[in-house]
Amino acid sequence: MKVKNNASGSAVLNAVPPEHHIKKKERREKMPVARFVKDIRITGVVDEKVRFVLERQMKCRSYWQKFTEVFSTHEDIADEGWRGEYFGKMLRGAAWIYRYDRDEELYSVMTAAVRDMLSRQDDLGRFSTYPQEAEFRGWDIWCRKYVLTGLLSYRQICRDRTLCIEIDAALKRHLDYLVEKIGEGEGQIPMTQTSSWWGAVNSCSILESVVAMYQMTGEKRYLDFAAYILSTGGCRDGDLIELAFHDKKLPHEYPVVKAYEMISFFEGVLAYYETTGKEQYYRAVCRFVEAVFRGEITIIGCAGCTHELFDHAAVKQTEYSETIMQETCVTVTWMRLLTRLYLLSGEEKYIDRIERSGFNALYGSLNTEWNEQYSFERKKYVDAMAIDSYSPLYMNKRGRGIGGYKEFASGGHYGCCIAIAACGFALMPLSAVLRTKDGYIVNFLCNAAIEGKDHTLLLESGYPANGRGVITVRCEKPVCLELKLRRPSWCRRMTVEGKAVECDGYYTVNRFFKDGDKLSVEWQTELQIERLNGKIAFTYGPLVLAADAKKTDADISLPVHLTQEPEYELLPPEKGELVRLSLKTKDGNLLLTDYQSCGKKWLEKDAVMSAWLKEG
Repeated sequence: MKVKNNASGSAVLNAVPPEHHIKKKERREKMPVARFVKDIRITGVVDEKVRFVLERQMKCRSYWQKFTEVFSTHEDIADEGWRGEYFGKMLRGAAWIYRYDRDEELYSVMTAAVRDMLSRQDDLGRFSTYPQEAEFRGWDIWCRKYVLTGLLSYRQICRDRTLCIEIDAALKRHLDYLVEKIGEGEGQIPMTQTSSWWGAVNSCSILESVVAMYQMTGEKRYLDFAAYILSTGGCRDGDLIELAFHDKKLPHEYPVVKAYEMISFFEGVLAYYETTGKEQYYRAVCRFVEAVFRGEITIIGCAGCTHELFDHAAVKQTEYSETIMQETCVTVTWMRLLTRLYLLSGEEKYIDRIERSGFNALYGSLNTEWNEQYSFERKKYVDAMAIDSYSPLYMNKRGRGIGGYKEFASGGHYGCCIAIAACGFALMPLSAVLRTKDGYIVNFLCNAAIEGKDHTLLLESGYPANGRGVITVRCEKPVCLELKLRRPSWCRRMTVEGKAVECDGYYTVNRFFKDGDKLSVEWQTELQIERLNGKIAFTYGPLVLAADAKKTDADISLPVHLTQEPEYELLPPEKGELVRLSLKTKDGNLLLTDYQSCGKKWLEKDAVMSAWLKEG
């Protein structure tokens, strides 16, 4: 069993399954085409967002204590809650940030939390926030899944061999209890009966972690358990895998429409494919992703305009809504699934979508002003957290609710989106530049330094505000490198060394580089217009633009009457902004700034923002 225990990729992606358990014809045919760079340092906006989450959220030891103690108090049973998810979500995010940042204080915080968590395992081997007499209901399996997810993620970066052994033993006891209790055998409870929520797709999403346990241990019972979960179709009310494979319905037409949990389940389906090579599962995931993209993904790269539900948001996104929409949990899980598909396929469309989600929906969720946030449960504003849960699209405010809000018996509160977000922030720098066997894939023109075995790759650019960049190679001796330079879907013209190039997806430069050799790259960045349902929206490179009532005296609810050839002037960005421009219209100039910087003063009166505007 080979498992790479380092920062260059996940165990699920790098593990090689024991051959005696899987027939040759069933072995996976696709191997990762690229892997995360082990030593990368990024400066600029991508790093700044990670830094905010790291310092304002991930190192808060008092909350880590609250996340673990609920496994002793079992307080989720009082409301069939999900407090047990916070630990695993946070630990996964922290581990992925550590892969990128290598912050030693973060490592210390994680390690202390892991040791505390291990002490919470009960005599039956359970990590559960539900007592045994009330287990397998509500969000119990969902929370147990996140224990697996979090500890497996930490296990990949853990430097203490003894602690790794303790984690392995604890996780096996934890999962073995479920293997014994859940299934179709006598005295067992079916997985689809372990929750009354959403056809138990929340419970079935444990599939990904079960596959990861098989890959780590080689224990056949875990692969068998994964196959059993697959056999349920992931839902009590219908077979999600069959629906995705046959691709006759959009996700909002499925028997359940809970976006986040369903995407999470398909992460598990893809993990099973990665392990077994059974092609039908890969096809089902790919078709599901395309169906979500066609039917649900909005201009900012999230899904669901009715709470966090699939609801044909690709069409509904221009409508005014009194309800919350575009949940951060959905954004991050969508980005995770896209990342796995990209590492397997190398298809640039997945990076295009990660870029759109990250720079807009995800980055927009940061509570940079540290405002208090509204609790539906308390019907009042409560103490600030690092992440906002929902993202408005048309004439509405941020800060309208805390997704997955729960309070702790020991005081304080947390939420699902706050806990999951860090993983998404880590994916952005990790996806920027990837390593191949012959060189690098440059996906984002970030300011970055990548240390290779016999060279250093330096990137300098104004991205994402503009697409101009220079790549410099530093080396003692000439080195042969293959550089695959992405051409984003929003880029109408790409130049390399001053010459226009034509390519679909990537332009490849393969040559010897001497010390100090430079390669100039430019992605043409310009204002582009999108129209839908009588509304109009604007993008600038990867950035969605928006109108913010707190940044202008103009009435942003009025129709926009464009001139025949839209004219605009770029202005110096102000605090927190990446792009600021003045758009000339027949009624005067309209101020637009990048979506992720808008709506941040939500405690102020009339703090309305809008990505979609009426078109006159």
